[in-house]
Amino acid sequence: MTVYNKLVRDNIPDMIEAQGEIPHFRTLSDGEYLLQLEQKLDEEAEEFRRDKNVEELADILEVIFALADAIGCSREELMKTYQSKHDARGGFEKRYYLISKG
Repeated sequence: MTVYNKLVRDNIPDMIEAQGEIPHFRTLSDGEYLLQLEQKLDEEAEEFRRDKNVEELADILEVIFALADAIGCSREELMKTYQSKHDARGGFEKRYYLISKG
């Protein structure tokens, strides 16, 4: 038996069963879910730092969408907020590295 003790995507229990194994899981409370999503974000960010590929970026995006939903924010609201901040402050395309001001 392999022990994971971590949040997994919705289809993982079915995939485990399809491999002839029995998944043991429980549904998290709202507070536990938010905490596990935060931990999952750290995990996925670390995987991106290591592998630097688009699949890891997609995993980060999935966690971000789930976090937004967990705090009562729709994807549409998240994207609207993103666009508003982007319009006001810009992105990172110019690669500016601020050393000091004043």
